[in-house]
Amino acid sequence: MAFCNMCGAQIADGTTTCAACSGKAPAAGTSTQGMAENVAGMLAYVTFIPAIIFLILEPYNKSRFVRFHAFQCIFLTLAVFVLHIGLMIVAVVPFMIFLTAPLHLLVTLATIVLLVFLALKANQGQKYKLPVIGDMAEKQANTV
Repeated sequence: MAFCNMCGAQIADGTTTCAACSGKAPAAGTSTQGMAENVAGMLAYVTFIPAIIFLILEPYNKSRFVRFHAFQCIFLTLAVFVLHIGLMIVAVVPFMIFLTAPLHLLVTLATIVLLVFLALKANQGQKYKLPVIGDMAEKQANTV
């Protein structure tokens, strides 16, 4: 049995609409080959390496859903990397290491929580956009 992307209700095999949410929610989309789009979108958030692979491999690089999540993961990883570099530069100032060391841990923990949240949203078939990064990812995903 499949599940609705919008409400999560079970959908009988062979049907493409959900009776629980006005019949407008499609069942979880799958690509013609390989894994389902929602699973590929979820796996893009594991690290940036699967995200790059999904942008290169044939059935996945044609899906806007998978490309969006791959680009959002890559842009988020780059933003966190730049933030960590900035914190390391500030740590050079004497006694600032006592402030920046906990900030490194806090940024890392927040990133892990955010990646898990985004992976769960992608697995549900939803396209959750982060404020600035999501817009950039959507722009890149829509250009072919």
